[in-house]
Amino acid sequence: PLLRLDCAALPEALLEGELFGYERGAFTGAVQAKAGLLESASGGTVLLDEIGEMPLATQEKLSKVIETREVLRLGSVEPRPLDVRLVAATNCDLLARSSEGAFRLDLFYRLNGISIVIPPLRERQAEIPRFATRFLAEAAMRAGCAPPRLSNEALGVLVRHPFPGNI
Repeated sequence: PLLRLDCAALPEALLEGELFGYERGAFTGAVQAKAGLLESASGGTVLLDEIGEMPLATQEKLSKVIETREVLRLGSVEPRPLDVRLVAATNCDLLARSSEGAFRLDLFYRLNGISIVIPPLRERQAEIPRFATRFLAEAAMRAGCAPPRLSNEALGVLVRHPFPGNI
């Protein structure tokens, strides 16, 4: 399986329950045991989106899970073996966040087996005409018409645009 979790979208208590799971009675409202995302994705992949926004306490627990390859559900005393691939995504500089004390360096190094940096579109201006032409052609095909031609002036406007939110 491929499962995804937006680390910035959940408060810390919910994030831990979603990642690590919990046992019945671990907290008020835990009427039955629940496997966490890491356990549920056994044999597959978990995408941790916006990992840079994960609270420090959860980062510490995740780092331990990666190191031991075992997950401990909230309220449990018995760790469970874990076989999962982690992919982490962020829009921030994790090394800079680490030097600020906002991201654990040990977690960074455990996650950073392969790093792929995709520069923002404003740093890849030469690609903008190709993207614009492709997106225009796709929109025209959905509308059932022939794609219009982008003028040099229109392409110039697009290339000069700062794309603050990226593409």
